[in-house]
Amino acid sequence: SDSAVSLAPVEPVAACSDLLAVDLTEIGGTGSNITAAEETDSDGITYCSVTGEYPPAVGWQVMLPVANWTQRYMQVGCGGLCGNINIQPGAADGSAEVSNGEFVLASTDMAGGNDGEFGLDEEKRKAFAYLAVHQTAQTAKKLIKAFYGQEVAYSYFNGCSDGGREAVMEAIRYPNDFDGIIAGAPAMLFTFQNSFHHGWLARSNTDDDGNRVVIADRASILHEAVVKACDSLDGIEDGLLSDPRLCNFDPSTIKCAADTTDNSTCLTSAEVKAVTKFYTGPVDAGSGKHLTVGEEQYGSELAWSGVFVSDSYTGEIMSTNTALAAIKYLIFDEYPGDNYTLSDFDFAKSTINLLRSRHPLLDAVSSDLSKFHKAGGKLILWHGWADPHISPRTTIAYHEALQSHMGKNVLNEFERLYLLPGVYHCGNGEGPSAIDLVTPMLEWVESGTAPDSVETSTPTNTGNSKFGQWAKSGSGSGGPPAGLTTKRSLQVEASSSGSAATTVTRPVYPYPALAKYKGTGDVNDAASFEKGKALYTKATRYWLGKDFFKPY
Repeated sequence: SDSAVSLAPVEPVAACSDLLAVDLTEIGGTGSNITAAEETDSDGITYCSVTGEYPPAVGWQVMLPVANWTQRYMQVGCGGLCGNINIQPGAADGSAEVSNGEFVLASTDMAGGNDGEFGLDEEKRKAFAYLAVHQTAQTAKKLIKAFYGQEVAYSYFNGCSDGGREAVMEAIRYPNDFDGIIAGAPAMLFTFQNSFHHGWLARSNTDDDGNRVVIADRASILHEAVVKACDSLDGIEDGLLSDPRLCNFDPSTIKCAADTTDNSTCLTSAEVKAVTKFYTGPVDAGSGKHLTVGEEQYGSELAWSGVFVSDSYTGEIMSTNTALAAIKYLIFDEYPGDNYTLSDFDFAKSTINLLRSRHPLLDAVSSDLSKFHKAGGKLILWHGWADPHISPRTTIAYHEALQSHMGKNVLNEFERLYLLPGVYHCGNGEGPSAIDLVTPMLEWVESGTAPDSVETSTPTNTGNSKFGQWAKSGSGSGGPPAGLTTKRSLQVEASSSGSAATTVTRPVYPYPALAKYKGTGDVNDAASFEKGKALYTKATRYWLGKDFFKPY
């Protein structure tokens, strides 16, 4: 579908190689370099690809379409602790502007790397936290002026995972950089997310011998039981939980009998204990209060594999590496030493105080977005309900914090939250995960038409699979992720194929409204659904880090 405003294509007024001469010192200081400016083809579209670097070690890439630029810019966020450049817009399935190559695109590696060691350097830490993304926006706008001879008309940011954190960070710190910001599965509460959250999941699934308690094929037994117990609570039996908060499944109900010899349909007592911890999250022993906003949601069980559940009892888990990299090098003010392990992390209220120093640097959860609102900015938050990496409850809690600080009516002028049932981290999953939030964002920013119903569908290809995802670690020996070596790799892929048969379509509505089955018609067809009232109306439960959402 087309955006409501049709903007005329603008031809370049310079040769691509001319951009090598653009001086970026005013943006990044001495040592700011453009390293290459050359034409390159991607998916049949010719771009002028410009790469460069800023001190201390920030790599960036800007892709300027040689034909058919319709005066828009989209910056793409980076997932994990970054360290690679991936210019692949997600949440854009069906966006004509994206698939036709009408945007100038850009991204940065943020001077990062998934081992986290860059965090010991204050300048690199700052680059990762917020500065590299801002500098890249400034760079792209300067290159646009040089290449096309005019300013950009509209600027957008589109990120998922850490890219979602980067997105909201821009709204907080640089409210004039972007007109529209799309933040998926945001790692916005970075300091908790990568310590209490991943750390708890890793600890809970590690036994005294350092092995896994729950492995992937055992999690699927649990998943089947959860769906059986809770699928109908949303008024339709379709294998998806429209709002997992309605579910109160007790894992001990599928605990194996003491004398059982066949555990193929039940969980051992050790497994029951572990999965209960996954759902409940860490609790402070002193006060009995929760240490996180929310943990794993019912219905997400199949997504746990590859995050904090492994295929085998001796397999490594990502959550351990993620938590250790972030805690040791980024989150704690003082480096805890080479020998620090997760068993040294104290799941207690006192540990929250260790996160406070770096909170304003790394976290993007200030509930005051008044400057962004005043600048006319628009924000769309989205999250998969079955995301194993980052709890959708964090994003809901942020939405609620914005409401209470700014007022519901004011917030409604510039922010929307969409939750996708059965969808994993930044895409994929049992629920329909292909979504186009770019078109509604363009219509909102450029025509003033606020988004309401948005259609999701079964992905027709794996176009959105890399968006916001962590680069997979290399040999499993804890070495640098494979993505680090391909720092300048070019990956521009349109997320839509447009032709393959789609099996499921379903609308999503701005939170808290849900897609409600009309009572007749194909459950796989969006036309069988209408906007329904919220089925769950309680506010986020109290937790000990709630004050992190205060304005800062």
